[in-house]
Parts: sequence; structure tokens; C-alpha cells
Amino acid sequence: MTLEPTRVPVTRTLRDVGPINWAICALGARGIRAPQFHLFNAMSRHSLLFWSWLPYSGVLLYWGRLSRRDAEVVILRVGHLRECEYELQQHRRLARSRGVDADLQQKIFEGPDAEGLSDKDRILVRATDEFILQREVSAPTWAALSAQLNRRQLIEFCLLAAQYDGLAATMNTLKLPMDFPD
Repeated sequence: MTLEPTRVPVTRTLRDVGPINWAICALGARGIRAPQFHLFNAMSRHSLLFWSWLPYSGVLLYWGRLSRRDAEVVILRVGHLRECEYELQQHRRLARSRGVDADLQQKIFEGPDAEGLSDKDRILVRATDEFILQREVSAPTWAALSAQLNRRQLIEFCLLAAQYDGLAATMNTLKLPMDFPD
């Protein structure tokens, strides 16, 4: 398989993105322990959207009402459904630090009927499948999800799945290079 070249420049030179965006890209790369954070590098080329997207993404990923573990279950499933290697590469690592080991990740990729998923993980995966593939969550799945999550978490679930679906489409369309060699 031949990889297509990236569709937007992903270099992070000071001249290309300005001093503040350059610093954010450098800090982001340091945070993920990579030479570059290609998503930030590409997004920083549109400063207004970058500055709007950063806090929203930060809330969903770090300060939301869903547990960080539950958020990673949803994000991994979205990345798998959308076949977004960039998203999966980032979140396989992050998920391990949030209690989602390689065995559980494999079960998430297998789907909601995988043996060994907890009831909560099973419903998160099923709800994510419906949200992404059907663009809504069925009444029975919503009822099961509502038994696991409070009202704020339910709203956040929808926005988290939508955010990572959009990011997967963006990353796949822009053909971002991987941040890590593996």
C-alpha cells in the first residue's frame, strides 16, 4: 500500500504558524513524547479554528464528566469504526495510561458482543456504534446507557463521539503522517 502525501503542511516552523501556535505545537509534541504533533501542526495553520478547537477538545479529553477511562473506550471505538490509524495510534497509548490495557482494547475493537467486556463497556461500545454508524442511538440502547451515565455524561457522550468522528474524518482526509514510528 502506498501512502498518500499529507494534504496540508505539517511542519511547525515559527514563520509558518506564529510564535504562540508554535509554542503550543512544541508543548503538545512534548506532552505526547513525539518529535512533532502532526495534528496540532496542521490545525495551527488556521489559528481561529485552532484556538476555538483547543479548549473544547481539552474539556472533552481531560476535564469532562465522563471518566477518562470511559472516554477512551468511546474514542478507541470511533477510531476503529472510522479506520483512523492516526487517532488509534494516539489513543492506544493514552488509553493504557487510563486503565484500558491491550486486552480490553482488542475487545473494544471486536465490538459490543465481545466476550469479557463489562456491562458498562459493552453499552458504551454499542452506543458508540449506533451513534457513529446510524447517526443516532436507539431507545433500548439509550435506556441502557442512561442506567450507566447521568444526564451530563449522556450529553458529553454524544459530543465526545461526534468530536472524534469529525477528527477521524479530518485526519484521514488530510492524510496526516503518524507521530510515532510504530
